[in-house]
Amino acid sequence: MKLLIINGPNLNFLGIREKGIYGNKDYSVLLNMIEKKAKELNVLVEIFQSNSEGEIIDTIQRAYEENVDGIIINPGAYTHYSYAISDALASVTIPKIEVHISNIYQREEFRHKSVTASHCNGQITGFGLEGYLLAMEAMINLCNNT
Repeated sequence: MKLLIINGPNLNFLGIREKGIYGNKDYSVLLNMIEKKAKELNVLVEIFQSNSEGEIIDTIQRAYEENVDGIIINPGAYTHYSYAISDALASVTIPKIEVHISNIYQREEFRHKSVTASHCNGQITGFGLEGYLLAMEAMINLCNNT
């Protein structure tokens, strides 16, 4: 099984930006956590991060062409307004889970709306970096039961 994890804008600045919200652990810690979990679950994982909307869309489309089994996506701020990423997610039949490090429903009002979540099988929000690991487990269950 191959999973693709897509991280949107500013996630490469974990440990630098808004530590009170996102914590002190940097992006390399997240990558190591994901890779360790992938070994534990015996899955292949590709991790992609971009601050560019178009690159994220290209990566979603490439996942379809390469027969990726599942997509886990943290669209970052694009969650709230990128209809282009939303359309890209809608266009692929691959199982998808949206992840957010913070609880977007306890933050500013504009963050309460996700234009991308409706094209995902589920959403995990507010569990910090551990949310990615929960999403990986959920994705395996989702793929095995479809």
